[in-house]
Amino acid sequence: MNKLLDQAIAEVSRLPDDAQEAIASAMLEQAAAERAWAARFEATQDKLAALAARARQRIAEGEVLPYDPSDAPRE
Repeated sequence: MNKLLDQAIAEVSRLPDDAQEAIASAMLEQAAAERAWAARFEATQDKLAALAARARQRIAEGEVLPYDPSDAPRE
């Protein structure tokens, strides 16, 4: 555990039990969401690599025009 988390837990431990429960629940939910996001991100890496390879291939074949910001539509 890092110093900031140690500090946060020390602060939370001074709160009433109901506040501690609410903060602990929020932390657990956030941790679960982070793990789920990491798993979804990891599951897309093969597809992302294939898309990047295809983009590099299209650039090499001259199928892609350079981006010119002056051609962008004005708001």
